[in-house]
Amino acid sequence: MKIEILYPEVCNLYGDLANAEYLSRSSGAEIVTTSLKEKPHFPEEDIALVYMGTTTERGQELVRDAFAPWLGALKERTAQGGLTLITGNALEIFGEYIQDEERKIPMLGLFPSHAERHMMARYNSLYLGKYGEMDIVGFKSQFGHSYGDNGEGLFTTVRGPGLNPEVKPEGFRQGNLMATYLVGPLAILNPPFAKELLHLMGVAAPQLECEDIAYEAYQIRVREFSDPNRGFTY
Repeated sequence: MKIEILYPEVCNLYGDLANAEYLSRSSGAEIVTTSLKEKPHFPEEDIALVYMGTTTERGQELVRDAFAPWLGALKERTAQGGLTLITGNALEIFGEYIQDEERKIPMLGLFPSHAERHMMARYNSLYLGKYGEMDIVGFKSQFGHSYGDNGEGLFTTVRGPGLNPEVKPEGFRQGNLMATYLVGPLAILNPPFAKELLHLMGVAAPQLECEDIAYEAYQIRVREFSDPNRGFTY
């Protein structure tokens, strides 16, 4: 079993790669990496999870150019039920374009959305949502929001912004292709969701690294984030 990390040299803000590391430690999966100048493993190898994390604004364009030849292979992977997780502003790379103050930047067009970037107005917040009946907690730190038809999204917002502050659905889901604006160690913060990812990877009876401690911390954070007296933006 293998987990592929795409472009870790530029897609590793906020410690996002801890998601792949945690899932690897919890399953015994081997981690393979693909740099910007390399061909991805997933078109020809059996990859249980393809992962891409948060990058810089310049990194978004580098990743777009590197990944464009493999977009068709990702669509085929998704059609066959393969699991892909995209976090942070890497989500915007798969929209139609990014509009910043000076130019419209074409992106890969997989999701029916576009991003609006405002470099002088970074948005930071906590997040509380639902994945089915499962509570999801996390953090956002971004220079823009996305607008478009994301259907039911990946998560349903309880507190915080969805894909943008005007909508409840957060992120995108197309089959087992998942994308969310949440940054950092999403899998560690949300052990039930980590187990769901492991199940989708083909692990029959997932057991997490330090599972008891992870669940204890998760339950504390859910209570804190559910407190209506706790501020959400910072």
